Amino acid sequence: QVQLVESGGGLVQAGGSLRLSCAASGRTFSPYAMGWFRPAPGKEREFVAAISWIGGVTSYSGSAKGRFTISKDNAKNTVYLQMNSLNTEDTAVYYCAARTRPPMALPDYDYWGQGTQVTVSS
Repeated sequence: QVQLVESGGGLVQAGGSLRLSCAASGRTFSPYAMGWFRPAPGKEREFVAAISWIGGVTSYSGSAKGRFTISKDNAKNTVYLQMNSLNTEDTAVYYCAARTRPPMALPDYDYWGQGTQVTVSS
């Protein structure tokens, strides 16, 4: 069983930055990709960003592109989400997820973390 644990959420002023981390543990961990999601109106979970575990190919939502950067450390089984230029619309619980097959941007991931709260104040 794979376990994902997020950290790094918190309260930040608009225009500020946060870096989220997601550490994976469990039996041999070799996903196809890892991603970040957050709830959105009309959607259970909205795609934010994802990265392939082998090769490091990245994908971003329109709102994340240019402001957020996803990266990984395979040796630590950890994925990061650097979030810059945050605004109040980014306030949400951010969930880390891992999937064993493509594609990266769909929400049907196989494993999910418990989420970490990000609150952006104006």
